[in-house]
Amino acid sequence: MKARTKKFTIDCATLCAKFPNSREFNVYINQLIRCSSSVGANYRASQRAKSTADFINKLKIVEEADESNFFLEILLELNKITELKEAIESLLKEGNEILAIIVASIKTARNNQKK
Repeated sequence: MKARTKKFTIDCATLCAKFPNSREFNVYINQLIRCSSSVGANYRASQRAKSTADFINKLKIVEEADESNFFLEILLELNKITELKEAIESLLKEGNEILAIIVASIKTARNNQKK
């Protein structure tokens, strides 16, 4: 997961570099870069958590994969560059998979914490 979340961050940044530098895209691109980099950075931090509660809190931040998907959806709808459609859709799929794994991990950690 560490490599996967890092790759998601890099792939989002690579996608963002392909968009034209215009007011139309800049706000969404900047937001996508911020929240997608948070996914990788906070997953990495969760692996050094000091307690189960700390682990859960850090994973909750990784749920920003959902925020990343929001901005990917916006870019998909605004996008006029057909070559980018497939890349955006692929990142949306990856973001959803990461999110599902993180939500399941949070549930498991909470259940283990109660035992």
